[in-house]
Amino acid sequence: MIDSPREACGVFGLYGHIDDVARTIFFGLTALQHRGQESAGIATMDNGKIHLQTGMGLVSQAFIESDLRKLPGTIGIGHTRYSTTGSSESRNAQPFVAQGPNGTIALAHNGNVINALSLRQQLITDYGSQFLTTTDSEVILQFLLSIPGLSWADRIGQLMREFQGAYSVVFLCDDGLIAIRDPLGVRPLCLGSVQDGWVVASESCALDQIGAEIIREVEPGEAILINNNGLQTIYNGNKGKRATCSFEFIYFARPDSIIDDNLVYSKRMAMGRQLAIEQSVDADLVIPVPDSAIPAGVGYASESGIPYQDGLIKNRNVGRTFIQPDQRMREQGVRMKFNPLVDVLYGKRIIVVDDSIVRGNTTPHVISLLRKAGAKEIHWRVASPPIVSPCHFGVDMATQDELIAANRSVSEINEIIGADSLGYLSIKGMLNALGSEGMHCTGCFTREYPIPIQLGMDKYLFEKNTK
Repeated sequence: MIDSPREACGVFGLYGHIDDVARTIFFGLTALQHRGQESAGIATMDNGKIHLQTGMGLVSQAFIESDLRKLPGTIGIGHTRYSTTGSSESRNAQPFVAQGPNGTIALAHNGNVINALSLRQQLITDYGSQFLTTTDSEVILQFLLSIPGLSWADRIGQLMREFQGAYSVVFLCDDGLIAIRDPLGVRPLCLGSVQDGWVVASESCALDQIGAEIIREVEPGEAILINNNGLQTIYNGNKGKRATCSFEFIYFARPDSIIDDNLVYSKRMAMGRQLAIEQSVDADLVIPVPDSAIPAGVGYASESGIPYQDGLIKNRNVGRTFIQPDQRMREQGVRMKFNPLVDVLYGKRIIVVDDSIVRGNTTPHVISLLRKAGAKEIHWRVASPPIVSPCHFGVDMATQDELIAANRSVSEINEIIGADSLGYLSIKGMLNALGSEGMHCTGCFTREYPIPIQLGMDKYLFEKNTK
């Protein structure tokens, strides 16, 4: 049933004179729940001592009221996880806390470090680092704790020179709260103010949730330190190049978030409008695949002049579950997620706007559902280019063999999904809609990554190489 890119992770950091930091972080994490539902955690610092609570499942499942009362302090970080490196198990739930030559820190990370395995071995050999998890995030933690340097700025500078890939990081230390974004700015990280304090978060929707005001982004290659002296940039490792993940705009980020000074909803609408220009077709209605394709559907309808309506209602109570459906339910699985509006669809030629097609295993079932509801013609329109290669920078998208577009033409894909026609947004059209050509990572569409990648990268790399 899963035919969409899996989530990245969400990070959140808070420094300020707020009565209940842990509770505030809890609510900030609920706004980032879409970025990971496997585990959640909060770490706070009180008089130099770090307090930690993590748990499996949703934020609301990982914490109860008494847990939050055990997390005192005026500074803290939080994390929601979807596993992109390492299995989904309790030992891999973040934040991580560890002690080393450079003190004790608690750290949370969103992204993927593509050379983490070699760095991990180097830390074991050179510094005797001990690893308790199977994540690349712990490699960042141990690196910061172990390597020599006169200051955090020195150590962070060395990290940025040696680590390849994507990393938006928040961590607690004796000096305060530090936030780091990799030199290409692949994954988002923003900065805001609240009362007498500061907030950093993966998305601005988390700032809105707690009543904070967005100030700016943490810039690519920037490290900021927040403490009693205020906020200061302690390192800047950007070389003038950036590669923000284009899929944040297509699918991942919440539509009410602001990334690169742009409202995500507006960019999705722009991609829908561009899609209508490139892939027009005569029809009676435009309907979206809810929920992430709604803005693109609105944009397509606005540009084409074809009426927009809801044709599929999403069951929002269907989420991740450990209870597996039997074969009978598996065959009808799409009905668990979508219910068609027969009165809207019957006898109509419809354009269905989707945000992406990854594996293509759900789309044929949705089309079958629409035909059974009486749709006369079904024209499938995708508000992103064909995905031809996996992501290696913090998105569990699919393997190369699983991607339906990796080795197939558009007409061959259409044969599989069973639509009357199929059309994708072009790469040029996507970048035109985003408005900043050359500033985004498009590796999953072009096979051209901003950093050279190792073929056959595997999220279970550490499990297989550290037994």
